[in-house]
Amino acid sequence: MNFAKKLLAALALVPALVLANEAGFPYDKAPDRSNNMAALQHGAKLFVNYCLNCHNASSMRYNRLKDLGLTDAQIRDNLLFTADKVGAMMTTSMNPKDAKTWFGAVPPDLSVIARAKASGSGSGSDYLYTYLRTFYKDETRPNGWNNRVLENAAMPHVLWELQGVQKIKTKDVPDPHEHGKTIHQFDGFEQVAPGTMSKLEFDNAVADLVGYMQWMAEPAAQTRKKLGVVVVLFLSLFVLLAWRLNASYWKEVK
Repeated sequence: MNFAKKLLAALALVPALVLANEAGFPYDKAPDRSNNMAALQHGAKLFVNYCLNCHNASSMRYNRLKDLGLTDAQIRDNLLFTADKVGAMMTTSMNPKDAKTWFGAVPPDLSVIARAKASGSGSGSDYLYTYLRTFYKDETRPNGWNNRVLENAAMPHVLWELQGVQKIKTKDVPDPHEHGKTIHQFDGFEQVAPGTMSKLEFDNAVADLVGYMQWMAEPAAQTRKKLGVVVVLFLSLFVLLAWRLNASYWKEVK
């Protein structure tokens, strides 16, 4: 009996533990770029120029970008920086040992990062969209940057020239755990140096980049969805025909 009570009590704590693990900086909703070929092409350009220097996308070939409306010549002339052939994988030339020395960890492969980061707090796209826009200057960190979504991230702010430099603002609020004391609470960002883009332009650029990473995680997603609609319509028609045929058959039997 005691064991059963303990088991029920442990199970009752599971939702609370899950919520505690998911608690953190809230995610912003990522704009949908799944059907915008121009945005996905721009996102691919940003990915190659800013992400592929350190990160691999080893499950993706350059020639798959033709699905976004690009030609072999366009890929070769504008996007092929880390390989010699359009059919090559999207891999970085950075040595993993060097990466670990410089950043403290080997940068993860980004092939399916948009799917891997999905959680109860939001989709993987929401995570990436928020993460890439919440870097702030922090002189206490080895690389000079920190992030609100992933505190003490090893990754530097590679898009800082586009976004500019921002710092966090805080305000003093009562400590909920100790009466009479105050704590510093996050109160937004303060722009201390402009970038080459306005806030709206940068948000749109990040949305394009995240849209491309979402597409890269499953290039056939749109085809799968369209095929799914066709299959559902076919099955619905089949069910209707089977229902009427069944009714006709049993009518004759009766």
